[in-house]
Amino acid sequence: MNLTKSISLLFLILITSIATSQDVKFEAKVSKKKLGVNERLRIDFEMNKDGDNFVPPSFDGFTVVGGPNTSLMNSYVNGKKTYQKTYSYFLAPNKKGKLTIKQAKIEIEGEIYKTFPITVTVTNAVDRPNAPPGAADIADDNIHLIAEVSKTNPYLNEPVTVVYKLYVSREVGIDGNWREKQTPRYNDFWSQNIEIKGLNVQKTKYKGEDYRYVVLRKTVLYPQKSGKLKIEPLVLDVNVEVPSGRTDIFGRQLMTKVPKTVTAGSRTLNVKPLPEQGKPADYKGAVGNFSFSVTTSKTQLDATESLQATVEVSGKGNMNLFELPELTTPSSLEVYEPEHKENIRTTLSGMQGRVSDTYTIVPQYRGKYPLPPISFSYFDLATETYKRITSDEIIIDVLKGPTAGSNSTTNDTVDSPKQTVTTSGSFAFIKTTSNWVTISEEKFFKSNLFWALLLIPFLCIPIAIILRKKQDARNADVKGMKRRKADKLAKKYLSEAKKNLGQKETFYESLERALHNYLKAKLHIETSDFNKEKIQGLLIDLKVESAIVSDFISILESCELARYTPITQVTMENDYEKAAKTISSIDKQMR
Repeated sequence: MNLTKSISLLFLILITSIATSQDVKFEAKVSKKKLGVNERLRIDFEMNKDGDNFVPPSFDGFTVVGGPNTSLMNSYVNGKKTYQKTYSYFLAPNKKGKLTIKQAKIEIEGEIYKTFPITVTVTNAVDRPNAPPGAADIADDNIHLIAEVSKTNPYLNEPVTVVYKLYVSREVGIDGNWREKQTPRYNDFWSQNIEIKGLNVQKTKYKGEDYRYVVLRKTVLYPQKSGKLKIEPLVLDVNVEVPSGRTDIFGRQLMTKVPKTVTAGSRTLNVKPLPEQGKPADYKGAVGNFSFSVTTSKTQLDATESLQATVEVSGKGNMNLFELPELTTPSSLEVYEPEHKENIRTTLSGMQGRVSDTYTIVPQYRGKYPLPPISFSYFDLATETYKRITSDEIIIDVLKGPTAGSNSTTNDTVDSPKQTVTTSGSFAFIKTTSNWVTISEEKFFKSNLFWALLLIPFLCIPIAIILRKKQDARNADVKGMKRRKADKLAKKYLSEAKKNLGQKETFYESLERALHNYLKAKLHIETSDFNKEKIQGLLIDLKVESAIVSDFISILESCELARYTPITQVTMENDYEKAAKTISSIDKQMR
């Protein structure tokens, strides 16, 4: 029994000692973070429990001109005792620049505690040495805007997240009347803002001190070219509330507002090009992790009925920044232009969802028609290798209908029931008189009409041969077909943008896609090569007027800025009209 009580007592003492040790505080505080070379700096090493064997730092870069001074304070608040012991030093800087005061050590209750290093900035001599810091100086030292970048050396088309955080120390506050003085611009990036619902204030440590912070902006970027790409800074105008040094009649600290401009600074990403080794010949720019499929709504049907064949890519990556492979079909199947669909959502980890092209196919003849396998290639970021997915062959079985090369009437009658001739016991009346009509006495044989009808088929043969050769040449021109398709897509997206007038983000995404597909058609460049300088140079080389080139570039910039700024209905209508007019002008001048 006594043994049990002894163990319980020892356990209680152990828990109490652990809790007590967790409450120990030992920290360093300086009178200012920025001072002139002719000023003095005070540094205090504070602890809330008495300790032994205090070891100060070496104070490299400073001369100790006073201290150590020791102060001790005991107080009781609501019956609770508080203890504070302080070692103070006065330092004179020996040089200008950033000087770091290293860690101090002390032993408290058998444990060694250390302070965090502190860095101060020493500037040129000041006119009023050791004057109390002004409100602007306090604001500078206690508020910071930081841009946190998830990756600084991504691959081309690899997602990068930029999170902008505003850090505010406990010494100051900010009011709600802050505004963006400069919005970050992401040249050579595809960008998407992530919606933030409310500003959630959170606590954290910043450079070893207690701070609060809010997340102001989250953006996902996809670099569209390799090399060093610059992210322009976010700049804010804020009103900082700092202590005025005065109190009201109740002893509460009075605050004063100081206007301040804070910037996150520009960031540079070193974007790596995709490796050439192992790159498939049919690679079209997909980067991420995807699945690929080709499906049909049915595999058995009759001639002149329709079916839908869907080419679909799903997964996670640069979903709307690559082209889907085209479906190939036998010439006996009539195929219509595909309907393009996108179901994509963007989170902090990047884009994910599915994109598809749905083709409508109408067979004309009976028989079995294979849809050959097609392949989709992408660059896998996890393994840093290229991967290829190939679809299975699909057989379309057309059950009923005419056979290619035969008379359709014959085939139709094969499966139709034969007609039965019925007899009747009644006789039909026989007409005994006739009404003769005189016809022309001109003979058809060897007439002009006779010779025309005889010669026209022979004249059509060379015309048909010429037209067939032109069609074959057109089909063989793969690049030309690709340009024509992109041209059609540009017109399609312009019409889609017109339908989305009034919906800011959807409208400008559709307008931007239309401009990109137009550039593919006219300048023969891919999405990964898009940058304003290259586009401007190519258009000028094609003898397009500088004013029109400037209009086109300004439309692209409007599409980028529209994601971050409020836009009116009138502005959207003007941008649409300007895009249509500019594309038309470029077409006329390039011809």
